[in-house]
Amino acid sequence: MDTHIKLWILSLIIGLVVIGVVGFLLHLIKSTAKDIDTAAAQIWTQGKLTANNTIQIPIFLSKTNQLVKKIYGTAVNIIKGSDAIKQHAEGCPGCPACVLKHH
Repeated sequence: MDTHIKLWILSLIIGLVVIGVVGFLLHLIKSTAKDIDTAAAQIWTQGKLTANNTIQIPIFLSKTNQLVKKIYGTAVNIIKGSDAIKQHAEGCPGCPACVLKHH
């Protein structure tokens, strides 16, 4: 066999090996890209779900603040009422009679 033909056959074999390696590496890149795309889609979905949940926080916070104001007002009235009862009890020696007279 002629040297030129041997070199040509060797070049074809090396070329086929290189094409095979490049094809395998491209397949790995494609698989990795699909995995990244899937993970990104899951992150996007979870992000949207989190955003939908957190958008309700201002509404609930407003309601909570309204209820806290009502509770605080009631607590202040209870404290004032208990102070008035305490002052009356301290100054009234016949407090049970006093209570019965008023009812």
